[in-house]
Amino acid sequence: MCGLVGIYQGREVSPLDPAILERMNEAQWHRGPDEGGIHIEPGLGLGHRRLSIIDRSDGQQPLFNADRSLAIVYNGEVYNFAELREELRDLGFHFHTRSDTEVILHAWEAWSSACVDRLRGMFAFAIFDERRRQLFLARDRLGIKPLYYALLPNGHFVFGSELKALLPHPQLPRQRDPRAIEDYFALGYVPDPKTILKQARKL
Repeated sequence: MCGLVGIYQGREVSPLDPAILERMNEAQWHRGPDEGGIHIEPGLGLGHRRLSIIDRSDGQQPLFNADRSLAIVYNGEVYNFAELREELRDLGFHFHTRSDTEVILHAWEAWSSACVDRLRGMFAFAIFDERRRQLFLARDRLGIKPLYYALLPNGHFVFGSELKALLPHPQLPRQRDPRAIEDYFALGYVPDPKTILKQARKL
C-alpha cells in the first residue's frame, strides 16, 4: 500500500504552496511509512508516500523519465510488469530501476492512454506529461486501489489516495452530500463516484 497526492493548476503556472502539498501527503503517512517524496514545478505538485515492496532501493517517487518530461506517482502492483518491461526494451526503452512504476511510465511513452489496456493488476496512478501539459489519472478496472479527486472553486484540480488527503487544501469546500449520507445509511457505504463531500468524487 502506498499513497499519492497532487495539485494541478491547468494552464495557470503560478507557484504552489509547498506546505499545502506536504500536509496533503502527510495525511496519508500510514499508507507509506518507508519514505515520502514531493515534486513541485509551476502549476503542478505531486506527492507520494511509499511502502517498499518490489524495488526496495530504487523505487522512489515521484519518478521521472530520462529527460524529466514525464512524472508519475503510483500505488499498486502490476502483475505482468516483467513481460511489459521486455516488450518495452524491444521498443528501445532503457530501465534504471526494477520497479513496476518505471514500466508504467515507459508504457505511457509508448502507448499513451492505451497503456492501461496492457496493465494487469491493481493500481491507481497519475502521470504528468510536460510536453502535452496533460495530467492523466487511472485506476484498475475493479477499483481495488482508491483514487479521490475534486475540482476546486479556483479551478485547481486536487487528487489523492484517500479523501482525507484532500482535506488539508484550504480551497476544498466541506459541504456534505445529503444523497451520499442517505446511501451510507441504506447500503453501509457510499457508492462510486460519490463521496461524503459534494465537491469530491471517486474515480
